[in-house]
Formats: sequence, C-alpha cells, structure tokens
Amino acid sequence: MNKSTLHKLLLIAIFYISLLTYSQVEVQEHYHTVYTTQIPKTLFFANESVPLSKIDIKERLDKELLINHYWQSKTILLIKRAKKYFPIIEPILKEHNVPDDFKYLAVAESGLENVTSPAGAKGYWQFLKNTGIEYGLEINKEVDERYHLEKSTKAACMYLNEAYNEFGNWTLAAAAYNRGKSGIKKAIETQKTNNYYDLFLNNETYRYVFRIIAIKEILSNYEKYGFVIDETDFYQTPEHYELTTKNTIENIIDFSINLNINYKLLKQLNPWIISNTLSKPNYTIKIAKKNIHNSYKNDTIIHTCSAKDNLFEIARKYDTSIEKLLTWNNILPSKKLKKNQKIIILK
Repeated sequence: MNKSTLHKLLLIAIFYISLLTYSQVEVQEHYHTVYTTQIPKTLFFANESVPLSKIDIKERLDKELLINHYWQSKTILLIKRAKKYFPIIEPILKEHNVPDDFKYLAVAESGLENVTSPAGAKGYWQFLKNTGIEYGLEINKEVDERYHLEKSTKAACMYLNEAYNEFGNWTLAAAAYNRGKSGIKKAIETQKTNNYYDLFLNNETYRYVFRIIAIKEILSNYEKYGFVIDETDFYQTPEHYELTTKNTIENIIDFSINLNINYKLLKQLNPWIISNTLSKPNYTIKIAKKNIHNSYKNDTIIHTCSAKDNLFEIARKYDTSIEKLLTWNNILPSKKLKKNQKIIILK
C-alpha cells in the first residue's frame, strides 16, 4: 500500500470517528436529568403521624412516591378527576365524621373511575356485591348503587367508622378497607402488635396505606412535584338538577328523549342505572340543565321502520352494531321489526 492510499484511508477514518463522536454528543444533548423524589420530613395520615424515622417505613413510602410521581400521565388524570369528584366526596366524609384524608383512599381504590376489579368489586369505592348490600346499597338487575358516588361514599363511611371503632385508629381502619376487618384482626392477634407500620402483611395491604399517603402528598402539592395544570384543564361535572321518579320507567331511552336529552348524557350522570328499565318509583335521577345538554340533542337519531327493514340493514345504514341497537331499544334479536316502529340510534 503506497503512502497516498494510506493517507486517504487515514483521512476517511478520522472523518467517520469525528462523525460518530458528533452524533454521540448530539444524542447526549437530548438527555434529561431525572431526580429522585424527595421525602418530606414529616407526614400525617388522618392526623396520625407516619414514622419516617424507621428505615423500612421510609423505603416503603419512597417506592410509592416514585411510582406516583413518575407515572405522569396517570397522575395528571388523577389530579384532574380529583377537582371533579372531591367536592362531592368531602362533605359526605365530614358529615359522617371520617377524616378528609380518606378521599385519597377512593383514589387508590379506583382512580376515581367506576371500574370493576378482577374479583368483581365495583365502583369508586370498590365494593364487592355482598359487602355493598350489607352497607345499604341496592344491587340488582336494574340498579347498582356501587356506581352511585354519593351513596357508595356513605357506605364506605359506615365501613370505616366500624373499623375505627374496632381498631382504635384510622391507619388500621384504612388497612382493613383493603384486607378486611377479620384479616387485620387476625394479623394483630397473631403478631401481637396493633400498629399498622409494625405488622407484616400480604403485599397489597403492606403497600396500601403508603400508596394512599403518597397520593395525598402529590395530589395536594402537585405543583411542587412539577405538574403544571391550567384551571381550564380540570374536569367538571355538568350542571344538573335532580328529578325524583313518581312512576316506573319502562324505557330509559324514551324517558331521556322526553326530557330533551339523550341516553348517553343521562348515563354519564347516573351510571348506577344499569338496565333500560326502572320497575320501581322514587329514584332520584340527575338531569343535565338545558343550557348544557342542548349540544347533545342531535346525538340521538330516531329511525322509523319500513315494512322491509331489519336490524342488519339499519346497523349498516347508521354505521353501528346490531348489539348496540338491541341494547338501546331493549329488544330481542328474534323479534321482527314492525312497520313504523321507532328505532333509537345514539351517535
């Protein structure tokens, strides 16, 4: 290899090394610094001190703070929902002499959504069916009050007050909400300590109170943790009034349309109505005010059937599914459509 060729290869090598080094610098410029979450020097849950001087307590709390601090998308949603639902929960807790901090228990349970757990617990406060009935919630084929925020909050207060009276402090009452009163009682008797922070429990309950405390700390000081949310970003409950039914309702969708709103909006305000009928009177239903729900009026389409119409053709025409048509109109798949029959389509 002559000197000219060697010189050319050396120049090419220097070029690619420089290019690689430059690209690495460029990538590094896009890195961002990630800081550990600082643990406050003192924390309280329901006016009961968290023993942060203990190493294992500090580590357990650190874990929950980090998870909730850096799972930003979920935490932002929790902050937004809290502004919508806390004003409903707070006065009910106060009325039943349950500390205000227990609103964060509802956040830990459901994320302030009407969700269903793998075990079948439902609603904002995650009641199992038998427990919900035990604490006064109506649960049947037409109504499931586990989805009723006000009534399920009252039921949760009853449970928590019972647990407090049994265990003597709110921290154990919170743990009992997760583990069950009998489970906590057995752990106390077996381990011979009535301090939640000294009990060795199943993993979920072991983390449970720490998760509530971490959620409380971040949601009540979200700006301190770097969350920037404009007032217009918070979720709000539509303005509404309440109507008490004097008679049974054969068709909730027709009932909605007669009130000049669609079924979707009525369900959003009353998720505890789980069927298309109410066979008993005296239910209190939330109805959106007219200036709010006028924009929803055109979402409901009424299709008048011809003699040849069938569900398949109607579903195709309105770009929906047969299953939805059956649900919206409370009809059976085997039932033949009649001429001039009204079919409701929600868009």
